[in-house]
Amino acid sequence: MRPQASTLNDDFDDPLITIEGEEEAREDDLWFLPGPLEEEPDDLPPGPRAEPPDTAVIEDWTRAEGLHAARLARVAGRLGALDDRLLRGPEGWRHRLALIEAADLSWFAGDRVSFDRLALWVSMRLSGAQDDPNALARAHWAVRRLTGGPGPEADLAAFLDRRDPENIEDSAERFGDRAGGWLDVMAAAGDLHPITRACMGFHLWGLAGLGGHDDLMEAAVTASRIAASDGSGAIFAPLAMGGAGGLRVSGLPPERLAHWLDGMNSAILTATRTLDDIEAWTARAETIMAQLSGRTPVALRNTFSQWPLVSAPMAESMTGASRAAVQRNLAWMEAKGLTREVTGQGRYRMWRIDTEGMRTGRNA
Repeated sequence: MRPQASTLNDDFDDPLITIEGEEEAREDDLWFLPGPLEEEPDDLPPGPRAEPPDTAVIEDWTRAEGLHAARLARVAGRLGALDDRLLRGPEGWRHRLALIEAADLSWFAGDRVSFDRLALWVSMRLSGAQDDPNALARAHWAVRRLTGGPGPEADLAAFLDRRDPENIEDSAERFGDRAGGWLDVMAAAGDLHPITRACMGFHLWGLAGLGGHDDLMEAAVTASRIAASDGSGAIFAPLAMGGAGGLRVSGLPPERLAHWLDGMNSAILTATRTLDDIEAWTARAETIMAQLSGRTPVALRNTFSQWPLVSAPMAESMTGASRAAVQRNLAWMEAKGLTREVTGQGRYRMWRIDTEGMRTGRNA
């Protein structure tokens, strides 16, 4: 084959192209670059400062709150009624609701701790071979935070029991810095309703770098405390009772807030029905058990109003009565239709209040 002649020009042999011409051509091709900087006089007034990055986020949630103002008012009213009821009711009611909420949140977070296992762990530190001790510890932490103590906005690190390791690298971001950024945004959103702020904080949790294996549980518990921060009786706002649909949502703030309000409304109604059942059962139990003497029946009745499920060892620990006295009273209460054994086993038996007996009027 004959070699083809090259179609490329050898620029360095072309006398018409000089170095200066080549530089000018290259500069003409760089038309998109900015021109040389010009010095500006120093006496110009300062320009407007850039707004902090969280301003746009807060404005989005402010608009979402305005869109759902009527729905927010209804949910806030129901939460206020629950708060007033818990303020006037016995301490055991708050504890019972916290156990149920913590167990339901554990299912939402993937730990799946049932409230009977949680009750045994919280009351007596009892667990089975199939129980995950870390999951039980996380659910127990939720119970403690849902029943009292300083709120998350006072000291988020203390609220979460989170600290940086002692051997943290100098270049690593400290947890306090991440928590501080999240708290700054929450403080800047102080004009929002606590329920809206709680929803915003929950959805900004991961973006703030506060996540971890148990971040969903921590984020939900933190949000539930913030949502109820205006109350006195309800230490937390129910979010997961009867389902955590309000926590499982994506999209823009209006959509997130709408689902949040619907989920909270459902959870509050579930909590209210739970209190209805407890209050009716307590009144009925007082009437039926009036014929009994001693302190064990009263202590046992209070234990059932506080705990969703009760075992004989647990009742013994809660009441301070002997095993024989506890078993005798448990059998009597079951025979009268006040309680119902739920395991169907001969050992490791558990009882709960019998709401069916209330509806049928069974009080043999």
